[in-house]
Amino acid sequence: MVAKIGRGSNLYGALTYNQLKVEKENGQILLTNKIIETPNGHYSVSQLTQSFEPYLIANHNTEKTTLHISLNPDPKDKVSDEKFKLMAQEYMQEMGYAQQPFVVFKHTDIERTHIHIVSVCVNEEGKKISDKFEKRRSMKACRELEKKHRLISATEKEHKQNDKIFHPVNYQTGDIKNQIASVVRHLPKYYQFQTLGQYNALLSLFNITTEKVEGELNGKPQQGLLYFALNDKGEKASNPFKASLFGKNAGLTALDLHFEKCKETLKNNGAKATLKATITIALQSVDNEKDFKKQLTQQGINVVVRRNDSGRIYGITFIDHNSKTIWNGSHLGTTLAANIFNNYWNNNIKPEIKDLVEAKSKTHQQNTLEDLPTVKTHELFDFLNNDTPVFNTYDTSIIAGMGVLLPEIQGEDYEELDFQNQMKKKRKKKHKKSGNG
Repeated sequence: MVAKIGRGSNLYGALTYNQLKVEKENGQILLTNKIIETPNGHYSVSQLTQSFEPYLIANHNTEKTTLHISLNPDPKDKVSDEKFKLMAQEYMQEMGYAQQPFVVFKHTDIERTHIHIVSVCVNEEGKKISDKFEKRRSMKACRELEKKHRLISATEKEHKQNDKIFHPVNYQTGDIKNQIASVVRHLPKYYQFQTLGQYNALLSLFNITTEKVEGELNGKPQQGLLYFALNDKGEKASNPFKASLFGKNAGLTALDLHFEKCKETLKNNGAKATLKATITIALQSVDNEKDFKKQLTQQGINVVVRRNDSGRIYGITFIDHNSKTIWNGSHLGTTLAANIFNNYWNNNIKPEIKDLVEAKSKTHQQNTLEDLPTVKTHELFDFLNNDTPVFNTYDTSIIAGMGVLLPEIQGEDYEELDFQNQMKKKRKKKHKKSGNG
């Protein structure tokens, strides 16, 4: 089980976020502690707030008075409502908040059923309750609750499987937003790419695409990104989703910084020469697109080809999962530019590529060939091959064998993350206004 502790100054906002889940039938109030009861057992945000007001009025000088905690068991744990109630009470006892007013909300709108606890961290006298060694105490409390209630240990799971590969988006199964989020929030941490086109090439392996949008807000030009799910033909198959729903790493500002950083780090990257040699060998070995892709797939390299309506190849991108780098053909050299492949595969004009032995010294050639990946064909790469239907061949056990791609996220609630980001922005605006005043 994982506990997340958030602190803020907006009690009403935290209660509203959770109460909206209840009203949309995606949640329920499981337990209240020192909360004024209502005749029918139902609560509004205003009614809940009344029980916290005496504590907030008594507050001396604590800025962030609101406590917003989530307790997240493993998705495989089957936790009853009664057990959730006990766990909430025991956790609050261990953390020193048992005598505080608090509300326990159960969320059911994502795969990982979990609970949220909203409280305040100042007591009736207005003094802040100590948060010393809070993270350490919280982890200790979680381990004890896992043992007592026979839950899957978060630490054991991390040890057994530090990384897990996510599913490509399947628009037919629903919950598209969370499917997209589990991919786009983490790709920049693992892959180096220099342009939005290269980023889209990588996203296409997960049945996702993004588009830049421009407009004006209060007379100022604005730019942003929209994300879409794709079907197995590469066509848009969902409504657009704003990048802000998926965290700052998915936004245009963060990606622009990532592009610039990668341009510098890839200038002298040794993977470029190895990749170029691997592609050149494949180009010399086969005479059609299907076999070319298959041979590179066996080496852990995906090929994304872009065509116009008439079928002309105008772009080609290579995704090297070995070095976690992405290159346009033209970046690797004029002999691997898109027009070379268009002439070869569409017009049967074989490229004139010098033999590798002639192009490089014998010593360098030997080192390059020794560096080439020699791994056997991985079923994961068969899945990523565009010639294979995505939704019929996918298997999570196969994906796990690839190694490190993405960290595991167990049904993370991206609405909650978006809500938290909005609260942060509001606090920043308040600080600016007070500073100007």
